[in-house]
Amino acid sequence: KILLMIMVIWIAPMTYGHGHATHVPGERTGPPITGAHPSHGAHPSHVVHPSHGAQPSHGAHPSHGVHHSHGAHPSHVAHPSHGVQPSHGAHPSHGVHPSHGAHPSHGAHPSHGGLGPHSGWGHGRATFYGDINGGETQQGACGYGDLHKQGYGLETAALSTALFNNGSRCGACFEIKCVDAPQWCLPGSIKITATNFCPPDFSKPNDCWCNPPQKHFDLSQPMFLKIAKYKAGVVPVKFRRVPCAKIGGVKFEIKGNPHFLMILPYNVGGAGDVRAMQVKGTRTEWIAMKKNWGQIWSTGVVLTGQCLSFRVTTSDGITKEFIDVTPPDW
Repeated sequence: KILLMIMVIWIAPMTYGHGHATHVPGERTGPPITGAHPSHGAHPSHVVHPSHGAQPSHGAHPSHGVHHSHGAHPSHVAHPSHGVQPSHGAHPSHGVHPSHGAHPSHGAHPSHGGLGPHSGWGHGRATFYGDINGGETQQGACGYGDLHKQGYGLETAALSTALFNNGSRCGACFEIKCVDAPQWCLPGSIKITATNFCPPDFSKPNDCWCNPPQKHFDLSQPMFLKIAKYKAGVVPVKFRRVPCAKIGGVKFEIKGNPHFLMILPYNVGGAGDVRAMQVKGTRTEWIAMKKNWGQIWSTGVVLTGQCLSFRVTTSDGITKEFIDVTPPDW
């Protein structure tokens, strides 16, 4: 029989800087590094040491998660869409959101902006999926579970192929605002975390937004309604990467069995998306983990009976070490 296990561990926040207590604006700092702070019954976190140069993990595997919920919703934008091609020379859209009316054609062309941690604004589109309470937005292709319990809430989006990057941008945060459609756009902007994948659909010739090269955000319905009217269905947007401001510290979920350990880091502040991860047992050196899918990292090294430490590197190059975060009998 294979012993399955799952455990969630609370850790101090992933913050900016190396070796001092700077943090993401709006993020609550964690407990002092010399103290332990149990979180909701999880094992206490004992020590947090910033690291200066972890080696990245190689051999990442593509994400195999499935985003199931892209049912069509009405779109009543002004121009009928009967085989209309996207403006600015873009390829036809083959994503999963049929739009029963045309889409706005301004500001929706592919852009190379908006993806780096400090990049400018890029151009894309946005729709929504799920209901007003966020139904159908939980779990998904990044490996997260209950988004409310994990600190993401409804401020989330599923990314198109061009943005998702085989799961590498899971956990990244974006600021999004509706543009160039005054009849549908609402003032202001939203900030979301990427938690899911909006899969392409090559069988549909038009009004399907998630095929490459289109940059598309399928928002939770509550977030879409903050920037656009419901009847719009799909709107052009500007977007850019922003730092993730998380409360409660980095957490790790442990799954698998003694011969195949899987770790999900979540609620990560700063850049948010984890580029590399390593694990260390009491009797081992640092072991590079492989990307399994989404933001789940794995190793086949047997580490039972040892305290576990984790080294996490985010896409902006910042690395933190979380030392002896589990007891030996985890």
